[in-house]
Amino acid sequence: MPTTLESEEHKGLRAAVAALGKRHGRTYDRETLWSEAAKLGYLGVNLPEEHGGGGGGISELSIVLEELGAAGCPLLMMVVSPAICGTVIARFGTEEQKREWLPGLADGTRTMAFGITEPDAGSNSHRITTTARRDPDTGDWLLTGRKVFISGVDIADATLIVGRTEDARTGNLKPCLFIVPRDAEGFTRRQIDMELDAAEKQFELTLDDVRLPADALVGDEDAGLLQLFAGLNPERIMTAAFAIGMGRYALARAVAYARERTVWKAPIGAHQAIAHPLAQAHIDLELARLMMQKAAYLYDAGDDAGAGEAANMAKYAAGEACVKAVDQAVHTLGGNGLTREFGLASLITAARVSRIAPVSREMILNYVSHQTLGLPKSY
Repeated sequence: MPTTLESEEHKGLRAAVAALGKRHGRTYDRETLWSEAAKLGYLGVNLPEEHGGGGGGISELSIVLEELGAAGCPLLMMVVSPAICGTVIARFGTEEQKREWLPGLADGTRTMAFGITEPDAGSNSHRITTTARRDPDTGDWLLTGRKVFISGVDIADATLIVGRTEDARTGNLKPCLFIVPRDAEGFTRRQIDMELDAAEKQFELTLDDVRLPADALVGDEDAGLLQLFAGLNPERIMTAAFAIGMGRYALARAVAYARERTVWKAPIGAHQAIAHPLAQAHIDLELARLMMQKAAYLYDAGDDAGAGEAANMAKYAAGEACVKAVDQAVHTLGGNGLTREFGLASLITAARVSRIAPVSREMILNYVSHQTLGLPKSY
């Protein structure tokens, strides 16, 4: 990694996005902010220049999401549309798919959701039962299956669906990715009733013999697993950015309150019982950000294996730091921490998302135990 963690260009991007976030704040309108961020080139900063993007990488995109989150207005679909779907199409899509999708994903006029999780599969992607089979007469694909907890399907033009096809040589099922338009026949959605206060809704999807043209398949049918993980590493890095931004937002509110709130003779922030936990929260967030920067650097440098380990660690560290920062922020404000006026209470639920999705902390510990430490697999 470079000796200076952030270049002047990165510092400039961070400051510019922070200013945009400050203008919108906690009461932001998602569509207005999405549109403005797109016009300024922030949404597609990681996508190729030849297709309308900024020519940067996940390093730049994670800065955008972190700073918007720190201002109280994170755009969750950034994790999905440009980071997962944009990356997969840019790296593995056909020239036609790149021309069709990347400019719209970059300028915000088109959005894509990502469908991998299933009711009976959860973290075990090997149990995915959504299947894709060829129509021998037309060459079309027919997709059948169910997905659950898929973000933003109602505002997405299409969903990148992870299905499985049968290998003609072995008979084994292998993962493949398909672009499914929102209005495809047989493709239905049901909104899940969440106790999560978020602009983006969660859906259960049903695919009932959804017919897709042959060119709906992204990339090479034989490289499905490689393509899948090329999208999952950016997802983890961006989830870390989402969590770090949220944690920074909560911490900033708590610090401002602790400086002003006076119960005895001095502001409550003068008491170590208040100050030390806030300092610890800041340290944990900064450490998580360092690992996120390392993961993004490795990914952008093309080191997929190194990025996989670092991305998992970054997501774990950021999720833990975020939950602790939000909890301590609410506790610092006492009863005010639960009021709508201060806007922290809803983050208690939102912070948990970064521990649960897109992969649980326990599965990351499994990954590190097995992949990094070389311990026997437990599952």
